[in-house]
Amino acid sequence: MIESGRPWLRRRPGPGSLVRLSPVILTVVIASLAYATPPELAFSRLLPAAPALAAAMWPVLPTVLLGTVCLLLMIGLSLVFPDLGTWWTAAGIIAVTVAAAYGSHVRLQRERTLFHVRLVADAAQQVVLSPMPRRFGTIQIESLYLAAAAEARIGGDFYEVVDTPYGVRLLIGDVRGKGLPAVGAAAAIVNAFREAAYGETDMVNVARRLDASSTRYNAAFPPEGPMERFATALLVEIPHEGRRIDILNCGHPPPMLLNRGELRVLEPDTPAPLLSLAELIGDHYNVDTFDFAPGDLLLVYTDGIVEARSRDGEFFPLAAWIRRQPPTPPRELLTALHHDLLRYSRGRLDDDIAALAVRLREPSDTESE
Repeated sequence: MIESGRPWLRRRPGPGSLVRLSPVILTVVIASLAYATPPELAFSRLLPAAPALAAAMWPVLPTVLLGTVCLLLMIGLSLVFPDLGTWWTAAGIIAVTVAAAYGSHVRLQRERTLFHVRLVADAAQQVVLSPMPRRFGTIQIESLYLAAAAEARIGGDFYEVVDTPYGVRLLIGDVRGKGLPAVGAAAAIVNAFREAAYGETDMVNVARRLDASSTRYNAAFPPEGPMERFATALLVEIPHEGRRIDILNCGHPPPMLLNRGELRVLEPDTPAPLLSLAELIGDHYNVDTFDFAPGDLLLVYTDGIVEARSRDGEFFPLAAWIRRQPPTPPRELLTALHHDLLRYSRGRLDDDIAALAVRLREPSDTESE
């Protein structure tokens, strides 16, 4: 599914109408068996199971109403079969219905709590992963984000794209860890980038400001346990006229450039320190420049993609996968990557995943629109 230019993991639909009607179906089946079989089989004693099942999916009032229907059915069956032990079964139906109503009430309270938690997660999502334009002049960009945590909307991976006087600048990175504990650190880095990308003429200074922001956040909110919190990051600058890209790599997986079917892995000459580690190993930053011609497609990504595993433990072969792809716009490329990743890992992601696909369009393509 693609929303605001961003392919998201499609959640499986909830229980269908048939599943929601299963307590009614169970009631009808039990009552029919109790009426059609000899009294010795005593199928009527299973009637308390219907309100118990309803508590798992129905509100309180419908659960109580179903319990009342079961009680009336039991009384009706007793008129046909006087020796069914009506009062024992009726007492069981009443007891189970009361317990089921309470269980339904508790479940609804927890669902409301989860709903509010998801609202907070959606608000955090807008801070870390705000919607972005798909085009900046001749530069076309699409994004992909998949959170590893089953109920999470966001995690430790982050990205941002801004149009500045110096060109279009991209950021993608990965905070060590996943889920909500890493969201605050990611937000601090992204917010620092949004300011620095406009104010700094040199990407080296942008990287230094990201490192300072990450270090301050970690000092204010230290991570639990002995491990330090750090982040990998990749900064990309594309001049508005294209023709080249400047890349500053802070320990991040190298991007891949697809040019007329030829794949090139853009390894840095000298990797820069990870964010929050510059004070320990020095803030020596290096910007690498590469050709970027019209029609080229650049893929930047986090390590969750290359570390996705198949059932036999093999890592996802990203480079080989890209070589097999036909020439395609960024949106279709990321949609195919999304589906193939889930199929390769059988839907079990061990880490958050983020990717940006960037293509420099021909000027004639822009003029024809």
